[in-house]
Amino acid sequence: MIITVTPNPAIDKMYWVDRLKMGRVTREEFLTRAIRSDTSAGGKGINISIFLARMGVENVAMGFVGGHTGHVVVRDLREEGVTTNFVWVNGETRTNVTVFERERAHIPILIDEEGSPVSQEEISYFLRRYKRMLKRATWVVLAGSLPPEVDADLYRVLAEMATEAGAKVLVSAHGNALTNALHAVPYLVKPDTREHLSMEGAPLTTRSKIITAGRRIIETGVRILVVSHEVTGDIVITRDTIWEIKSRVKTTQFKNLVGADDVLLGGILYMLDKGEDLEEALRFGMAAGILSAESDKKICQNTEKIEEEMAHISLERI
Repeated sequence: MIITVTPNPAIDKMYWVDRLKMGRVTREEFLTRAIRSDTSAGGKGINISIFLARMGVENVAMGFVGGHTGHVVVRDLREEGVTTNFVWVNGETRTNVTVFERERAHIPILIDEEGSPVSQEEISYFLRRYKRMLKRATWVVLAGSLPPEVDADLYRVLAEMATEAGAKVLVSAHGNALTNALHAVPYLVKPDTREHLSMEGAPLTTRSKIITAGRRIIETGVRILVVSHEVTGDIVITRDTIWEIKSRVKTTQFKNLVGADDVLLGGILYMLDKGEDLEEALRFGMAAGILSAESDKKICQNTEKIEEEMAHISLERI
């Protein structure tokens, strides 16, 4: 069984518009009408849970939810066939907004709320539940930002508990939450570079800088490091090999990038959990992520087409 932990989940609200009228100095108000919109449960771990459920993989989504939006998150997950085991908090689960312009869908505008604080008492209650769930876990996914006022050491604690219980750990985070988690030596790491294009304080401006910073992380004992390099390409570093995964799909074909990066991780995890080799898992993950980005709806809808999409994926050793 796979456990995903999303400490700071969200409702993803997405809007598609022809063009945003910005950058003008004026006292007038501008009304931009959405061509369409969509709403769904979100957060990195939750997106991975939804993808895994669509692939027929049993998984449990954990984290903190609250208020009306928290009920929407739980409802959406259960409708997808995901088992939920959240701790309810006093605050309201946040809402994240993404705006896509018709001609620039591959460069969306993201507005993420900070989220509600979580108390130490609520964290302690969560840890007791989490410890019980670990008895059945093969993998644990720790993904996304932490709620306000939550210690940046949380992922390290959760990763150490999972490793002690015999589960492999995947971490997708940024900042101090990621840095601290590395001390627990997770199996697979993907830094979230959307907000800060850096890793371990090193700017990720070139492929060589990504590789240099990535090798330092691998030296800590991490088995697999995946780093987003371009919209249609990632760099993967292990102790023995460095790959660049690329897709021949044009970015102009993308319709919805929300969650596509998480689907990529979900695809890799799906294959590794089945016992497939890493190269095949990387191709499958990238194909799933690209297919998701080409869909109107968030999270790869046509999972049966993933293997067909793999024909457009190349994996080159660097």
